[in-house]
Amino acid sequence: MTTTSQSTSRQSIENTYPSRDGTQLFYRAWIPEKPRRGAMLLFHRGHEHSGRWQETVDTLGLDDLPVFAWDARGHGRSPGERGWASDLATVISDVDAFVKWISSHHGIPVEEMTVVATSVGAVIVSAWVHDYAPKIRALVLAVPAFRVRLYVPFAIELLRLRQVLLGPGFVKSYVKGRMLTHDPVEAQRYAEDPLIFPQIAVNMLLDLFDTSTRLIADAGAIDVPTLVLVAGSDWVVSQDAQHEFYDRLSSPVKRLVVLPGFYHAIFHEKERHLVVEKIREFFLDPEVEPRKRAFLLDADRRGYTHDEFERLRGPGSFVYTLLRWVMATVGRLSQGIRLGLESGFDSGVMLDYVYENR
Repeated sequence: MTTTSQSTSRQSIENTYPSRDGTQLFYRAWIPEKPRRGAMLLFHRGHEHSGRWQETVDTLGLDDLPVFAWDARGHGRSPGERGWASDLATVISDVDAFVKWISSHHGIPVEEMTVVATSVGAVIVSAWVHDYAPKIRALVLAVPAFRVRLYVPFAIELLRLRQVLLGPGFVKSYVKGRMLTHDPVEAQRYAEDPLIFPQIAVNMLLDLFDTSTRLIADAGAIDVPTLVLVAGSDWVVSQDAQHEFYDRLSSPVKRLVVLPGFYHAIFHEKERHLVVEKIREFFLDPEVEPRKRAFLLDADRRGYTHDEFERLRGPGSFVYTLLRWVMATVGRLSQGIRLGLESGFDSGVMLDYVYENR
């Protein structure tokens, strides 16, 4: 399905791509007549959709750059129950399918793609970069939602208990437009947009928390050039988690920009042109040009992975020794453990097995 919608400047083409489970998911594309090399891929925050990127695309000023923006399943014009997916792993695999579709269908190498994601979308994309190790050109994480401010004591523990006792359910967001932006016009647009919905499934919120926890702990495994944008007055997510993730990144080229006074929806704030300028500067930075990937064939002898391994088996490593013995003996009763021991726990075969999530 392909249709065209007219904007005040750039046209967006609407299309769909197939996810791994066969679901046709929606995306928009801004494709110039004479495109430059590369592309920019945009991933929206929770509750939102790809149509909210139009002004950003116009303001970016890279009119010869192809830009693509998806609607996550259960969001915008993509199918699925609103605010729900079976698990976050499915959504992460949707990212991989989307990137591969853009690469094959539009003829753009993954190595020439710059990925921009915001809030929940930034966590999903970070997990994709961490788990799938794509050779993308650069990564921009805007106000990543590594820790959502729930404001209720023991909220995560209570939600886990609720899911066990009551099964699937939804949490309604308390966040109003005026808590996202100082711009009253944008706040009103947010409130009146029929494609924006206020809920998120409990299982997705818990998966978001657990995925963020492992990403912060293992951010050193990410070595893609990365720009992190932090809102100085964010009511929605924690800045501390964003700083901790940034500090642990192994990226040889990384930048962190704090935007004083900004609320969470930085792409819809009064001074949103400053956000776009920072992204444009990072995109055009010579240090971010396509580069050779780190040589990882000796990662067992040096580098982040080696150092992590040495920490695990260092002094006081009784738990590591015990776990290794258990996995090598009774652990073989598990199909997943057997597969890891035979093929490698970081192999493509093992990753496919994990993402089946059965």
